[in-house]
Amino acid sequence: MSSFDTGVRTARDAFPPLVAPLIAVLLAGCAPTADADARAAAPPGPAVTAAPAVTADPLAQPPPPPVSYPATGDNTWDIAPGEPGSGRRGAGQLLRYQVAMERGIQGIPLAEFADQVTAALAHPQGWTAGGRWQLHRVGPGRRPDFTVYLATPVTRDVLCQDTPDGYTSCRNGDRVVLNVARWVKGAPGFGKNIDRYRQYVVNHEVGHRLGMGHELCPGRGRPAPVMQQQTLGLHGCTANGLPYLDGRRHSGPPGAYEDRIPPRDRGMPGD
Repeated sequence: MSSFDTGVRTARDAFPPLVAPLIAVLLAGCAPTADADARAAAPPGPAVTAAPAVTADPLAQPPPPPVSYPATGDNTWDIAPGEPGSGRRGAGQLLRYQVAMERGIQGIPLAEFADQVTAALAHPQGWTAGGRWQLHRVGPGRRPDFTVYLATPVTRDVLCQDTPDGYTSCRNGDRVVLNVARWVKGAPGFGKNIDRYRQYVVNHEVGHRLGMGHELCPGRGRPAPVMQQQTLGLHGCTANGLPYLDGRRHSGPPGAYEDRIPPRDRGMPGD
């Protein structure tokens, strides 16, 4: 017997009869298939490219321009258009007003400022709620009963003709003068609620034009009267920009606080 025959017989004897078919199946699975050959022979597919960059929405609104203004303006003005239609609200005496912005103030659209003034005066809890006044905004070429000015800090001092401070707003005759520094920055008692401060300062200064004097806080934790000098402090009250609350004129004892403006804040446009 040759050594070859001996090796074959030895290998055959090493695996039981039932194991041999299993080995054959496993070996067949390792053999290349026609599908694998076809895939190997197929040309390469198209190259995968990165997704295009996301472009900005063409309908998205651009961010508003930054607000800037000089400490001293040139005391020249642009007048906002009047309200469409009759625009009258309330009952009683009709007072017509104009809205003006000093040239040199940038980033505050004149129409937007005028609309905010009108929204404050036309609020259901505003000065027209008591039945004593009608307020109507008129445009250039009309004769107003008073004018609401948005002025730079030093021009504020020129128009107000009071103790110069460059900080507060005022009313002087038929001039209702709003300091642009306060319009942009607000006041400490209002925190970040600039819209409420703007509502307050419009109603406070127009309230002077309507014959209202200063009032004091009526009690700790209560809303401040709109005629309280809230720009200078709340004195225990909470900030409030509306003359009427719960259908009634909200007021406090007559009087003014002796608050003082810090010297560093006087006339500073960025305070």
